[in-house]
Amino acid sequence: MATLFLGLNANAARMDMVDVSNNNGYMSAAEYVSMRNEFGVKAVTVKISEGGTYKDPYAASNIANVQAAGLYVNGYHFARYATKAQAIAEADFAGQTAKAAGLPVGAVLATDVESQEANNQSKATNDRNNAAFMKEIQKFGYRADVYTSGSWANNKMTIKGKTGWIAAYPYVVSGKNWYSSNHAWQWSSTAKFRISYGGFDVSQLNSDYYTAGQKSKVKPTNKAAVKANNQKANKNTSKLVASAKWVKETKTYTLKTAVKLHTGASTSSSVITTLPAGTTVKTDQAIIQGGYRWARQPRFNGYGYLATSPASNTLEYVKSGATHTYYTVKYGDSWWTIAQRNGLSMTTLASQNGKSIYTTIYPGQRLVVR
Repeated sequence: MATLFLGLNANAARMDMVDVSNNNGYMSAAEYVSMRNEFGVKAVTVKISEGGTYKDPYAASNIANVQAAGLYVNGYHFARYATKAQAIAEADFAGQTAKAAGLPVGAVLATDVESQEANNQSKATNDRNNAAFMKEIQKFGYRADVYTSGSWANNKMTIKGKTGWIAAYPYVVSGKNWYSSNHAWQWSSTAKFRISYGGFDVSQLNSDYYTAGQKSKVKPTNKAAVKANNQKANKNTSKLVASAKWVKETKTYTLKTAVKLHTGASTSSSVITTLPAGTTVKTDQAIIQGGYRWARQPRFNGYGYLATSPASNTLEYVKSGATHTYYTVKYGDSWWTIAQRNGLSMTTLASQNGKSIYTTIYPGQRLVVR
């Protein structure tokens, strides 16, 4: 099926699909039209829900505006399940939420599996849970798939050929079609669009699964712009990833869930121990690399490293200790609006909360602003 998507610039990864959530704020139909006409976007995958209670407040407007722009629309659920029963319950919640938000029957409703809950499970358990979620979600008339990171695919869970949406951000994007046997490859989390604010996750489609099982009928109006913008995005991503470096982060955290402590800043490094929920962790440095945000913990005989979360999603621990001024997130808020309201840059606001500006924030969540 991959041949169906060859075209304008075969030597550069394409921006075939964008995924959006409340972290991107309200997205108008005009923004999606610009993505289609100037960047070659064919499909948008909208966050629907997370765990067993969270409903993305922008899901309905995103779905409606994506459809108004003439793009294919899909959805995803951020998984928190650790058991088969929880997976089925989350699938029922996601399916019901998707129906209420207007996700059309026949769309993909993928399970996004990259949480600490999944990290704590065996490969066999994750496979069982994912299978249960996908079987249940089909009862709502949706097609199923699994999204995860390249380091987890066939390591933390099985991702067979002709399935899967895989995230991996290489140093050099152009010149190689990654995960060509899978449905989609997410190659950047920082793509920029002309009339949209902030960075976006973009993926190249290697099959027609996310375009309703058919060759895409979506056509851009400015092919020259599509070629130039895709090439520019490839270069910008290369520079961003290559320039990742450790930064000072002298903070104290209390773990929300059990987290593995590694010997290095890599999921393939050896595990020193598993720190239980409630453990206090003091860090001195942090870095975003390999799709994860890592924090370094000084120890009596060296350092330990914690993968706090995939860099674009909620961190698995929260700040504690010193007295601060907090702001409670409301519906419609974004990193930008909260930062502006409190005289901060988005980067500073996110950093002092132990997050990145691509971390999803939720209504009711408290953020340190002073």
